[in-house]
Amino acid sequence: MFILPKLPYTFGALEPYIDALTMEIHHDKHHQAYIDNLNKALEGHADLQNKSLEYLLTNLGQLPESIRVAVRNNAGGDFNHTMFWPLMKKDGGGEPKGKVGQAIVKKFDHFDAFKEQFNVKAKSVFGSGWAWLCLDQKGDLLITSTANQDNPISMNLVPIMGLDVWEHAYYLKYQNRRPDYINAWWYVINWDQVEENYRKVN
Repeated sequence: MFILPKLPYTFGALEPYIDALTMEIHHDKHHQAYIDNLNKALEGHADLQNKSLEYLLTNLGQLPESIRVAVRNNAGGDFNHTMFWPLMKKDGGGEPKGKVGQAIVKKFDHFDAFKEQFNVKAKSVFGSGWAWLCLDQKGDLLITSTANQDNPISMNLVPIMGLDVWEHAYYLKYQNRRPDYINAWWYVINWDQVEENYRKVN
């Protein structure tokens, strides 16, 4: 059975950029709901209950049709959020160092150009979804987005950084001002975690 991972910081650690109440609801309510619904969907499917989230999301076409949509949405929600929490930290922000910083400059010429392209992608998500920095099958960096709780691993991409732009991630503080939330997020991003994610695959 899947369980909720603990936050690596307190609810209020990311203030003033992301408020404590949003973090509490986002983690304890929204993420928990994805896990509860995933576990429920997998009831009676013992062969799937011990599979990883990655397996479920990369083999959706092989799942029973009766649970495929529920698994896609809720395994995706669990996977995305489990990845999302460590991508933020108190006193984060700045520019990336190490291998991922070098790769970003090589691909986008300058960090600010990368940041601008990522912001555009995050702002342009229609409705609910995510913006991602991924590696393609050649190991090249790629900025993309997904709807709802879909994840790039279902498209043979490897995500190393993702931003949740569902309204539940920012509405209490920013209301309809998604661009303000996106701009604030750069002050809490944990580049050490992005570097770790990058090094795992490159």
